[in-house]
Amino acid sequence: MKYDIIVLGSGPGGYVAAIRAAQLGFKTAIIEKENLGGICLNWGCIPTKALLKSAQVFDYLKHAADYGLTVNEFDKDFGAVIQRSRGVADGMSKGIQFLMKKNKIDVVMGTGKLKPGKKIDVTVDGTTTEYSADHIIIATGARSRELPNLPQDGKKVIGYRQAMNLPTQPKSMIVVGSGAIGVEFAHFYNSMGTEVTIVEFLPNIVPLEDEDVSKQMERSMKKAGVKIMTNSAVERIDTTGNGVKAFVKTAKGEEIIEAEILLSAVGIKTNIENIGLEECGIATDRDKILVNDFYQTNIPGYYAIGDVVPGQALAHVASAEGITCVEKIAGLHVDKIDYGNIPGCTYATPEIASVGLTEKQAKEKGYELKIGKFPFTASGKAKAAGTPDGFVKVIFDAKYGEWLGCHMIGAGVTDMIAEAVVARKLETTGHEIIKSIHPHPTMSEAIMEAAADAYGEVIHL
Repeated sequence: MKYDIIVLGSGPGGYVAAIRAAQLGFKTAIIEKENLGGICLNWGCIPTKALLKSAQVFDYLKHAADYGLTVNEFDKDFGAVIQRSRGVADGMSKGIQFLMKKNKIDVVMGTGKLKPGKKIDVTVDGTTTEYSADHIIIATGARSRELPNLPQDGKKVIGYRQAMNLPTQPKSMIVVGSGAIGVEFAHFYNSMGTEVTIVEFLPNIVPLEDEDVSKQMERSMKKAGVKIMTNSAVERIDTTGNGVKAFVKTAKGEEIIEAEILLSAVGIKTNIENIGLEECGIATDRDKILVNDFYQTNIPGYYAIGDVVPGQALAHVASAEGITCVEKIAGLHVDKIDYGNIPGCTYATPEIASVGLTEKQAKEKGYELKIGKFPFTASGKAKAAGTPDGFVKVIFDAKYGEWLGCHMIGAGVTDMIAEAVVARKLETTGHEIIKSIHPHPTMSEAIMEAAADAYGEVIHL
């Protein structure tokens, strides 16, 4: 079977690349060994948001009196919550199947392995078929990273995939790592009533965020009942008993904490083993496939996108890389992706959204800064909604007004961050944000107010 483009992997990088290729007139096939949509759609981005929505609704019920409402009886059905999440994921996967048919993309289910000469072997139930293409795009994604001192057995010590599909709700859980995956699951299980402890090696949780955001998140999670241990490391575990004992090294010495389950959320490992990279001579470095600005590997005709290449391991990044890669193959005029303007989002409560430089990074680069901050406690919309936790923080270059960074924590901020992304893309200055009329009452006007605060013109603070 001969194609113009074959995509190996159907996650948000792979399936988007395949659709764009088909739109541009390429005869396209996509190879997937499990479920269309990949980890993001089936075991990541989408089903976790379904779980978090259930947690949000449950929290609303618990605080109904705050809104003048009386709810006499309510409870959770953990199994039904999990089932709803799986149903959402299954429905989205079927949606990808529809898109493949709509765009006349051949879907090949099986395990793919690259071969020299722009070929791929696909094995199903012991039977192998060879496919070839002018261009092969590798989009095999990543999985939960497993540390030697935290071996995952899928029952007592789990990764994010098992955390989405537990048969019963644990009474207690240790979450190792406090990036987006760690804090989202910590929030979900805490909201459901599980006793949660986060163990983070670095001084702050969500350590990649601006320090002010990290500190606010820690305050909010502690207020919600999550125990947080920073500057701490799980050195070893003992699973011989009924649950898990974690031996944690802290500044004060070793501490032993116990729980039913330990969730390892210490990052991801790329899926680059046993896919034929060595046989084809494709260069890798530190768990990543090396590519140029348009995702060409060192071997002509082979490309790579998404989590398997250097850069932020985010679904929207993989999709953008897939489109850029295919459009470059098609000979279109394509700008390389600006990795300094990629938004990052965390969907716990409160949500976190950010883009650009943190205050610390901007100072390290030598900028003279104008920094503005607007708390949601001063937002009429946030107060009316009962969600006053958090703020918007903006960072501008004092000399030219360039918008260097935007960092938000609060309700719905993941839907607000795109304003900053687009504005930075268009090289919008702080004064232009201040003079752009934002609707009232909305959460989004906090962006304008924060910009005004940076320039000493804030009205409502």
